[in-house]
Amino acid sequence: MCTVCGCSEGETKVHGHDHSHGHADHHHHHTHDHHHYGHGPAGVEVPGMSQERLIEIETDILSKNDLYARANRKRLAENGAFAVNLVSSPGSGKTTLLCKTIEALDSVSLGVIEGDQQTENDADRIRATGAPAVQVNTGKGCHLDGHMVGHAMEHLNLPENALLFIENVGNLVCPAAFDLGEDCKVAILSVTEGEDKPLKYPDMFTAARLAILNKTDLAPHCDVDLSLYEANLRRVNPGIEILHMSARTGEGMAAWVTWLRNNLADKAVPKAAQ
Repeated sequence: MCTVCGCSEGETKVHGHDHSHGHADHHHHHTHDHHHYGHGPAGVEVPGMSQERLIEIETDILSKNDLYARANRKRLAENGAFAVNLVSSPGSGKTTLLCKTIEALDSVSLGVIEGDQQTENDADRIRATGAPAVQVNTGKGCHLDGHMVGHAMEHLNLPENALLFIENVGNLVCPAAFDLGEDCKVAILSVTEGEDKPLKYPDMFTAARLAILNKTDLAPHCDVDLSLYEANLRRVNPGIEILHMSARTGEGMAAWVTWLRNNLADKAVPKAAQ
């Protein structure tokens, strides 16, 4: 969350429009050689601010976010849309995987909200597939929030019974705490990141319904243990679903597309009710 990672107040841009990103300004404080950040109930220290005040700020931020998230969720449900919040570290391959997924989905209606701190590079890659995409630049912010996504949805004009992919900012900390109104989080984990990644960032993998072990074509070259990846994922989230995938070779793509289609079918509004 912001009171842990230290992202400060900045500006958010959606299609060139500026919107205030109202997070409290805060800083890390440490006094020991090993840099312990999480002292006290708030999990962070800010000089001159009590733990109670930090908790109050954090609660207020998340409470306001949840109002926007609920509105997004209601709108998506009425539209028969299935929304996936794609979360990962930078460099996990999620944009490449998303482009390949869009191509594999063929005739399915869909839209993409692309979150990055700067540039429209990834949104341009998505648009090159023919899919509509809205770029959200968070500036100094390290995650998307409910307000940003709601505003982006207004620009996206998602058709009925469509898939919505929300590609979050590359970060395994803050996005775990911020509900965007999505149906589920899908955590993408490259096999090059290390088998202990789920143990280092348990909140994210606990919040995710599905984990994608990506870049499996590189596993033989990285001396990684895929069974240990799975064991560590289930250690923090026993009910998590796991898919092995490679955007390069196409491994796992059919299972991923089927998973998406089935979940969309469960959310879709029957034609007679429209």
